[in-house]
Amino acid sequence: MKPYTPPRLPHAFIQAAGVFDADEALRCFAAGVDVVGIPLRLNHHRPDLSEAAAAALVATVRARNPRLAFAVITYEDDACAAAGLCRAVGAQALQLHGDIAAEAGLRLRTLLPDVLLMKSLIVGLRDEAGLHDEMQRHAPWADAFLTDTFDPTSGAMGATGQIHDWTVSRRLVQQSPRPVILAGGLVPGNVAAAVAAVQPAGVDAHTGLEDAAGSKDWATLAAFAARARLAFAGLAR
Repeated sequence: MKPYTPPRLPHAFIQAAGVFDADEALRCFAAGVDVVGIPLRLNHHRPDLSEAAAAALVATVRARNPRLAFAVITYEDDACAAAGLCRAVGAQALQLHGDIAAEAGLRLRTLLPDVLLMKSLIVGLRDEAGLHDEMQRHAPWADAFLTDTFDPTSGAMGATGQIHDWTVSRRLVQQSPRPVILAGGLVPGNVAAAVAAVQPAGVDAHTGLEDAAGSKDWATLAAFAARARLAFAGLAR
C-alpha cells in the first residue's frame, strides 16, 4: 500500500473561527488569516450560520478567489455525516471537535483524501496522559491536532475565551507526530507569548477577535495576524 501523504498545513498557520457573512470572511483573509473556520452541528453554542448559508458563503468567497480556504468545525462523530457536511459546505478542511472514534477517523480519511483533517484535543477535559493517548490514537488519520480549552462551568469545549495550561500544550507539541495548532483564549495581547511558550505549528482564535456585536473586528484581526507572524518568525531564528 502506498504510504499516506497528508495535506500540507501552511507554515505559521492562522485560523479565525466564526463568521456571519462573506464580507466578514474576506476581512479575515485580508488581515492575513489562512483559513476561516465555520462552526456547525455543535454540542455547545449556537452556529453563526445555517448549513445552507455556510455553503453559500463559501461559494461566494471562493468564486472571487478559489485559493481562499475554509474549515468546517463540528462535533459530528459519524464519518459519513461529517464527510457529507464538509462536501456540502465546500470546505477545504475539517476540524473534528468531539469524541470521534479512531475507526471513524480512518474512514473519514478515505472519504476525504484531499481535505485537511484536524482533531481537537481539549485540555482540561482529560488529564495529560489521556490527551497523549488520544493523540496517538488519532495520529494515523489526522493531519494536525488543535489544543483548546475546556470550560467546566458550561461544559463547552472551545469558544470559551479562556486560555489553558500552555505547558500541557507544549508537551503535546513535543510528543506529537503531527503538527499542533494552539487555540483557547488567544488575543492580540497574548498570541506572541503563546507562540513563544508552546511553539505550535499554528494558532486559532474565535471570540478574541470579535467586537461587542460578535463580528470580527478588522483592527483586532490585523493585530492578531501580524503579532502571530512575528512570533513564528522568531521561532525560526
